[in-house]
Parts: sequence; structure tokens; C-alpha cells
Amino acid sequence: MRTTKNGARLAVVAAAGALVLAACGGGGSSSGGGGGGEGQAGGTAYILTNAEQLLTLDPQVVYTGEDLAFLGATLTRTLTNYKLSADNAEGTSLVADMATDTGTATNGGKTWQFTLRDGVTWETGDPVTCADIKYGTSRTFDLGVSEGGPTYAVAYLDIPSAEDGSSQYKGPSAKDAAGQALFDKAVTCSDDNKTITFNLKKPVPDFNYAVTLHSFAAVPQALDTGAEYGNKIVSNGPYKIESYEKGKGGKLVLVRNDKWNPDSDPFRKAYPDKWQVDFGLDETVIDQRLIADSGNDQTAMSQGMLTATLPQVFEEASELTGRAIDAFDPYVRYVAINVEKVKDVKVRQAIAVAVDRAALLKNAGGKFAGDYADGVVKPNIGIDYAPTGLWDDLLGQAVPPEGDPEFAKKLLAEAGVKDLTLTYDYAQSDDNDKAAAIWVESLKRAGITVKPNPIEAGQYYGVVFDNPNELIGGGWGPDWPNASTVIPPLYTVEGGWDLSRVDDKAFNEKVQAASIELDRTKQATLWQELNKEAAKNMWVVPLRFGRDQRMAGSKIGPIYSWPAYGSWPYAEMYVKQ
Repeated sequence: MRTTKNGARLAVVAAAGALVLAACGGGGSSSGGGGGGEGQAGGTAYILTNAEQLLTLDPQVVYTGEDLAFLGATLTRTLTNYKLSADNAEGTSLVADMATDTGTATNGGKTWQFTLRDGVTWETGDPVTCADIKYGTSRTFDLGVSEGGPTYAVAYLDIPSAEDGSSQYKGPSAKDAAGQALFDKAVTCSDDNKTITFNLKKPVPDFNYAVTLHSFAAVPQALDTGAEYGNKIVSNGPYKIESYEKGKGGKLVLVRNDKWNPDSDPFRKAYPDKWQVDFGLDETVIDQRLIADSGNDQTAMSQGMLTATLPQVFEEASELTGRAIDAFDPYVRYVAINVEKVKDVKVRQAIAVAVDRAALLKNAGGKFAGDYADGVVKPNIGIDYAPTGLWDDLLGQAVPPEGDPEFAKKLLAEAGVKDLTLTYDYAQSDDNDKAAAIWVESLKRAGITVKPNPIEAGQYYGVVFDNPNELIGGGWGPDWPNASTVIPPLYTVEGGWDLSRVDDKAFNEKVQAASIELDRTKQATLWQELNKEAAKNMWVVPLRFGRDQRMAGSKIGPIYSWPAYGSWPYAEMYVKQ
């Protein structure tokens, strides 16, 4: 799952923003108390952000952790979900959502079945049916609609591949009878339209985690507007869209969905009468407003904090700490290297060796930012992590956190490269602007020129997927606690989040073998080896295993980090009356 803010945690790195996904292994601890007592109905909850829009509302495209958490609490229901808890184990454990239970697996894990609860409805009052979930899932295969979203449906469903490796099914808009027949065989509905069955091409023992993703969520076919659906979706959650205006000063306003049946929804508390997201705010202003805690800001929350604000909020005697979070998040921050433009591994290694990781960590918040990363698999995922030795001896010698320009020059000389110029794509923010300057200065010491390319945060991923430069800021958290949701997404074309544009046949074969390995201990060893191999190939420059800080007003709660997404627990937040 991607993050939304490239730099400090939230969105995903300043370059990446937010996401990702699902039961990540992050530690969910709060530095302050909870919301205080039982939740209360009423009031308006505000979200203050520097982004000028949500990247999308479309269920089949949403893929940042923050957006999955927020939209999943308000507009989009899924078959299964994660328990609302600050505890890491509980907060990444499965519960039933739109389904009556967490699913039934047969056929050695190749067939999964879910039955819908009674009373699940759209904002139109029409029932949500198996056919709606089946249609929503089918949209994932339509690249004109789903580009940038998770591709587990394409990877898992038992549909043959075409000669070019893509699926023979191209989605509902293709109107190809043969392709549609393949999909209709892979996903079936019971006669009463209440039970959906997914037939998979290989055993996926944790497929019920995959369906927490909105890419498996329902969409009513008659109301689908294709690529425009991401601006105005039909809700089956407790809220619906009243208005959505993008840009500085814009707002997304959600009001109660009077067709939502709380008896059908054991997950969402739906306490506030209204949710409002205020776009395009200066980050310094957001922090100052929440510290001042007056007016509507008493019921507001941020989705990140500036580094400069952290000492004021988290100093030992600060009364602000009780309404702020400092917690491990699910994400690894990195900078992807576009292998189509930087093909030589020694050049990629030189880039990584030259960068001043210590300055980047200090800029991101020092002890608040996290620890140095040695790959894209984070230690709190569990058994799939093992140290790669990246900065110790994997590249032939130790690399200090401050960088080693002489070692970088040596690697460039071995590659026969001089006068190297690179462009660095990143999601614009104050902290990320400073991080870009560190990249410029530290690589300059090795004779490498870096040109910063700031991109508006709300549009970042759409831009870099269409036209990436050599360096692309990013961040990633596992979609659930298995490196099968880290290594394949980041390093294979089929995985769907390959910012580096890696397509290595031998590596792909090893990934496939690890993905279907049923011995969990052996599978963990395979993921550890692949993480180390990828680190040596330097398809991304791992920067840090992140932490997340954010703040809320004094009249909103509960205050904790939900480890499933490293987000606020939106589904149970309330305004204190």
C-alpha cells in the first residue's frame, strides 16, 4: 500500500503518499490518551491537508493507506476489514464487514466464498448485490479506469494470460464476449445474488486479506461513469458526497447517507453528522491552527506534521501530547530509480552511496522520523524481514549514513559514466522541498547533478506513473502482513506499483515461486533473499523505516494510530459535544 506523503510519514513519502495498505505490520501506539468515554453522535469532523484533492475516490484505484482508511470509513464498504484497535496484532486482524464472516476457503485455497449480510444498500436505497461486487472487481482489469490501483484481482483470478503477459480479459468496457466469459467463470454469484465465489489460479491462503482492498469493492454497473467515477462515486457507507471542489480553498463535504442501515454494519460507528476535508492549506498554518485549538479547529485533525513543529508538541511537559500521535507506521520511505533511464547497476549504486541519509533523516524529524532502512521489507512485518547488510558490506564496503562521495565516484568510473544529470520527482511540501535540496547537495559531491521536480501532492502518483523521471520519491507499506504484498508490487510489472519499471525475468520467476510457497517459514526465507537481491540491484534507494506524527483538536477522539493503515481510526472517531 502506498503512502501519501513523501517524507514524513503520512501519505507516503514526500513522494509517495499515503498508502498502503492493509494490515501492515506497523506498531500502533498512541502517545496520548483516547477520545475519552463512549462515542457521541453529532457535529462536524474536519481534515486539514495541504493536498489540493484526493487522488481519486474510485474504489478500484484508491491505494493510499490514508484514503483507504478514510473512504472505507465513510463511503466504501468491503467484504472484510481490520479490527479497530491501537494494538498492532488486533489492529491488523480480520473482521467481517459487508460479508457475514471472513470467508471460506476450499480447493486448497484456490476457491474463496463470501456471503453478503442482509440490509446492505446503496445511497439510492437499492440493495448491494453479489453482481455489484463482481462488476466492481471486473473494473480492475480495465486499465483505462484502474491504472494506479492494486492489481491483485488480475494476479490471482483464474483467467488465462495473453501472449504479452496481460490478462485475456480486458475489463467490462472492452465488450469482448470471450474475455467476459473467462471472467464470469472466475467470479460467480449464487442464484439469490448473495454469495460471491472467487476462483483463483493458484492457492492464496490469505485471499480474505486481499478483499479488504477497495479494488474488490462493489460498484453499481448502471451508475458507473468510467474514468469520471473517481470524482463522484455512489456510496454504500454511512455518508454520501454533498460536494467536492478541488484546489486551494476547495472542500470535500460528506453528509449522512439516510439509506445506510446501521444494523448491517458492525464496523462503522458513523458518529459525526458531517465530514469536511479542507484542501490546499499551508502546512505551517495547519500545525499552528491545531496547536491554537479554537473554533472549528477543535474538531479538526491533520494527516501529518512539519518537522519543525514536533519538539513543541512532543516535549515531555507539553499539554499538546495528549491529542497527538507519535507511532511506528507501516511504511518504508525510499526513492525509486527508473531502470529504463538508469540501466547500469553501478550507477544506481553510486546514487545510493552518495546520498546523505543522515541529513534526510534529520530533515524528516530525526528520532521522530524513524530508523535507517536497508530494504523495502520493514522489521515490524514479522518473519519476512531479515537484515540485508545493504549499508554494511552488500556493496563491497560499508557506507556511512552521511554518504561516501569517493566510493560513489569510484562506482561511476567503473561504469564509465561522467557528467550524470538526474531529475528527482517528489510530492511538494515544505519538508520535501528541503529533502530535495539535500539530494542536490549530497549527490553534487560525487559529481552528479540533480534537478528537483516538485509535483502537487494530490496529483503526484498520477503524474509519476505516466511520465517518471530518473528518481521518484515513494513510500510503501504491506497490504497485509506478508512480503507478498511488498516485493511483487514494487519489483514486478504484474504487481502494479513498479515505480522503478523493473521487469527482470529471473527475479520474476523467483517472486512467483515465493508467492505460491505454502510453507510459511520457507516462504519467509525466500522473501528475505529477494529483498536482499533487490537491495543490491538498487532498484530503489531505501531511506527509512518510518514513524508518523499527527495532531487533532481537543474535541475529537479517539486519539490513536490504527496500525492497519497507520491512520486515524476514522470509523470510530467522534466529536465531543
